[in-house]
Amino acid sequence: MAQVAASKLTHNSIASPSSSECLKNQMEKIKPNGFAAKVPIGNNEQFSHNQRRVRSVTARRQGLEVVPVTPEEAPKIAESTCESREVLQKGDTFMWSRPMVKRKAKIVCTIGPSTNTKEMIWKLAEAGMNVARLNMSHGDHASHQEVIDLVKEYNAHSKDNVIAIMLDTKGPEVRSGDLPQAVNLVTGQEFTFTIKRGFGTSECVSVNYDDFVNDVEAGDMLLVDGGMMSLLVKSKTEDSVKCEVVDGGELKSRRHLNVRGKSATLPSITEKDWDDIKFGVDNQVDFFAVSFVKDAEVIHELKSYLKSCGADIHVIPKIESADSIPNLHSIITASDGAMVARGDLGAELPIEEVPLLQEEIIRSCRSMGKAVIVATNMLESMILHPTPTRAEVSDIAIAVREGADAVMLSGETAHGKFPLKAVKVMHTVSLRTEASIVGGVTPSNLGQAFKNHMSEMFAFHATSMSNTLGTSLVVFTRTGFMAILLSHYRPTGTIFAFTNQKRVQQKLALYHGVCPIYMEFSSDAEETFENALSTLMKQGMIKEGEEVALVQSGRQPIWRFQSTHNIQVRKV
Repeated sequence: MAQVAASKLTHNSIASPSSSECLKNQMEKIKPNGFAAKVPIGNNEQFSHNQRRVRSVTARRQGLEVVPVTPEEAPKIAESTCESREVLQKGDTFMWSRPMVKRKAKIVCTIGPSTNTKEMIWKLAEAGMNVARLNMSHGDHASHQEVIDLVKEYNAHSKDNVIAIMLDTKGPEVRSGDLPQAVNLVTGQEFTFTIKRGFGTSECVSVNYDDFVNDVEAGDMLLVDGGMMSLLVKSKTEDSVKCEVVDGGELKSRRHLNVRGKSATLPSITEKDWDDIKFGVDNQVDFFAVSFVKDAEVIHELKSYLKSCGADIHVIPKIESADSIPNLHSIITASDGAMVARGDLGAELPIEEVPLLQEEIIRSCRSMGKAVIVATNMLESMILHPTPTRAEVSDIAIAVREGADAVMLSGETAHGKFPLKAVKVMHTVSLRTEASIVGGVTPSNLGQAFKNHMSEMFAFHATSMSNTLGTSLVVFTRTGFMAILLSHYRPTGTIFAFTNQKRVQQKLALYHGVCPIYMEFSSDAEETFENALSTLMKQGMIKEGEEVALVQSGRQPIWRFQSTHNIQVRKV
């Protein structure tokens, strides 16, 4: 097993000319045989350059203290602090700095047969789950109700953690009908899809969508299960579509169908979806993930319905159809975020476009101050295997580096064999990637999203102050607005968001770098501040002598006048 060494950076007083020599000597003590030949760390000029780059961020000279850890202990590294992200890596040896905070990118886990028990939900939460996703394409209201009750039970018992609930609508899926047994499709074979009900043979199967024939044309490429099989449309009649198999495979019952470059002319929210949405409203879920959103009108319609119900539930459209891309800006503007649903997106559009679209969607959400989730196939191989592919590890790292608020597991935790291992892999890869990022990168036009709020300026300056001093941020909120705003500026330290609203606490569980904490507010500001800092100390989140940046701003004033905003730096 690879040896792992974590380097903890400690502050010294005044920089000396022998800084690089001291560091070199300390590195010599821990390097294995032959290390110098592999990594030439003795180059004083190069090492001095690296030191200067770190000092430009922290304005302090730093020395190196080496702390060996095992791979199993890697998650614990998040609990320690540092102010650098210097990394040396070669062969089987890693030396890497401890990140300042706990993992910032959040993890969404789909709950299914592998994880729908009290024991597993508790274990997922302890392993790193932040949001529990209910996939309404599977199961019934009774089974989802059990999961909701278990998550709420966990939240009621947990003192320092909270899990949000996301209901994901099924949407207007086009699926093949039932087959008595799987059909093996061979390249060159003719196969027919029909809108007539009840067909299921080795040569023809029904489709659940009456306008299927009208939506396809000769020459279209029909994809089964996102491209696991493909068929070329040759001709069509009033009720059938005749195809030639291009890429064969085993066709089973109720397989998902896409047409390359086209979206079905079905409403984004179906009758079943409205029933599921009402179920979610009744159970006070935190997020609705809406499938196959094509335009902003769908979002406006849903938000209008939620307002009429008095339901404060955030709406996250899933960007997964070809029609959604031209309307991307208006969809995100109308929503509370977006999900990059790469499965169907890669089926309806050329797969080489997916990485570029992922980056664009993340960038758009960040610039508008909206949450963004990257989903689908992130650890697909771990449905059956205990370790991921190296490409999957890179996929998670790329999403984290691009600035996603959250990464999502689907089948890996819903019906996979190794759900806990999948969460732990996602946790450690995200944590390790965050340790290599120097400072938070703020989108250049983020301010445009909040230009009508004085809070935007204070969030910017609070982040700058926090990054310069190397402190965490403390904010008090009744709506979550200020915590979310700070999150989008990506401060290096943790955002400890205190709220006296349980629903707000749960929603904040999705946002990057936010640690939401429920606490009753006193009418006296100073008493509340002291209680908050005491809570953080008791839970081991800050230590005596540390400094924290306390932000008082936002849409709704607490212990201040509407026109007064302030930032304090306090020593614990």
